[in-house]
Amino acid sequence: MVIGIPKEIINDEKRIGVTPNTVKELIENSFRVLIETDAGLGSFISNESYQSAGAKIISIKRELYDSSDIIVKVNPPGSSEEVDLLKNESAILSFMQPTKELQLVQSINNKKISGFSLHLIPRTTLAQKMDALSSQTNIAGYRAVLMGAMHIKKYMPLLMTAAGTIQPAKVLVIGAGVAGLQAIATAKRLGAQVEAFDVRPIVKEQVESLGAKFIEVESDDDGVGEGGYAKETSEEYKKKQSELMALHLSKADIVITTALIPGRPAPKLITDDMVDSMKPGSAIIDLASENGGNCTLTKPDEVINHNRVVIDGTSNIPSEMSIDATQVLSKNIQSFLIHVFPDGENNLNLEDQITADSLYCYNGEITHQMTKDALKGV
Repeated sequence: MVIGIPKEIINDEKRIGVTPNTVKELIENSFRVLIETDAGLGSFISNESYQSAGAKIISIKRELYDSSDIIVKVNPPGSSEEVDLLKNESAILSFMQPTKELQLVQSINNKKISGFSLHLIPRTTLAQKMDALSSQTNIAGYRAVLMGAMHIKKYMPLLMTAAGTIQPAKVLVIGAGVAGLQAIATAKRLGAQVEAFDVRPIVKEQVESLGAKFIEVESDDDGVGEGGYAKETSEEYKKKQSELMALHLSKADIVITTALIPGRPAPKLITDDMVDSMKPGSAIIDLASENGGNCTLTKPDEVINHNRVVIDGTSNIPSEMSIDATQVLSKNIQSFLIHVFPDGENNLNLEDQITADSLYCYNGEITHQMTKDALKGV
């Protein structure tokens, strides 16, 4: 099979799906790799480095698409022109949210393209090395703390000085998944006082092992859904959660929100009134901004100031750490491609869970059930 890597057309995207090292691995597993000229520059990878690894550099985008059996992108096609470039009955792999991008899914499906999403890779032991969502959100959790530290006008650690004692910054992390746990660990390393909240009591031990205080809502609703993700909670739970969260928000210097439910808009956990109760000079870093944000005031890809509280809605945070983000993402993609297309052959095993779960359309049919259900309402 021929893998095609085009340049990302979204302006702030600096990542790419392969590195020279993963190009070598893919070639050793019977793939050929084509890369559009300068596609790796955002991750500081030159055309020459890819050529030395065995990839062929293609300067004409149409030629790359026409010559490729599978297109590998970080982001899904960002324009109708990019969809038009996709060859009929080829394949595409990217960070597609199919229940969110319904028209795009239909356009891809109409061309009988096999659509694979990095978002849909199951969180199983076998698929762990392919879990690009976790590798990228881990980076986002780390970076979010640094962003918060830059927004507030305070030290992070406790400092004892001749001029007096400076108290540590207080950080509240909402959601203790991969991003949340990395945010907790990073904030603790910087010397902050850290509290964390999650609807799943099962994560309490992980939170406390990192040195943070776990904020717990007393309820019979455990908030644990399929695959260990958070699920929608009851109205009674939400009321208790809101009251408890408001109390802790009012004391925080930095709030990092990471709560996402797969395939749905981000739950609104921080209301306008809660923001108004926060200290002037504090900041919210909303890692759920891509799906609308956990704060009602979040504006995706904007940094706003509301009553002297900064709300940062930057959505593509891993791209800001493109060197490491590309390194781990490329290993995820390499592992996925070698598993789904053994020996570089386009012979899909639809009985395989990883293959079946990651497909959202195949041979002119929508295969992802949540997407299929969402399309019925369109």
